[in-house]
Amino acid sequence: MTSAPPLRIASVNTNGVRAAYRKGMGDWLAARDVDILAIQEVRASIDDLEGLLGPDWNILHDGATAKGRAGVALASRKSATIHRVALGAEEFDSAGRWLEADYEVNGTIVTVVSTYVHSGETDTPKQVEKYKFLDAMLERMPELAAHSPHAVVLGDLNVGHRELDIKNWRGNKKHAGFLPEEREYFDRIIGAPADPAYNAGAGLGWIDVGRKWAGEVEGPYTWWSQRGKAFDTDTGWRLDYHLATPALAASVINYAVDRAAAYDQRWSDHSPVVVDYQL
Repeated sequence: MTSAPPLRIASVNTNGVRAAYRKGMGDWLAARDVDILAIQEVRASIDDLEGLLGPDWNILHDGATAKGRAGVALASRKSATIHRVALGAEEFDSAGRWLEADYEVNGTIVTVVSTYVHSGETDTPKQVEKYKFLDAMLERMPELAAHSPHAVVLGDLNVGHRELDIKNWRGNKKHAGFLPEEREYFDRIIGAPADPAYNAGAGLGWIDVGRKWAGEVEGPYTWWSQRGKAFDTDTGWRLDYHLATPALAASVINYAVDRAAAYDQRWSDHSPVVVDYQL
């Protein structure tokens, strides 16, 4: 009996999907055989997305309240059975940052969430908004796991959880993206590194697929500053994640960060994270 092909789910912060396509994103996507693509920082309309991706994709999009900012999307080869965009309390503006969809795959419902967490800025209202969003995530994730044993929250989460996740961690301990308070949210989701059950059922029980696959190594990084020689020297951050429920994480057969071969071949300051799930 031949097994069904794996479900390939990719995630990328495009830093503006129209600019990414001008620089080569379309060539990458055409060659990668992706089934579900999660995009963050779309910064475009659904009409733009449909024009760029073409008729073979079913597209869901949640734009930000402020035009030209943020925006998340899910593009798939088959239509979602249902999708949701609300996160947190009614008065909390999560527009353009959280998009859930259910897909039927080989008789199994897989819930996929494309999310773009605020970048934040230490000791400013931007950081307060980031914590509000992370609080809402912590409340929603157990509900997602109860809704579907096969769920994945993926995207640009804008936090390096561990020292392994950021090259220059010593110089960034007081900067947004590596603050102790931010990293504690990940402790609550997948467990603290010192916990014997870290990334194996600790916290809320979710699994950091990237760390599980790579092991105890630096990186692999997914974002590099556009300034200086950060990309050339691989002085990066691992900010883009697949956080999966245990059942879905157990089905992973491949994980890859599609890092460009050279600086001038990049079409975003983030690299896509591509995972194959064998359901």
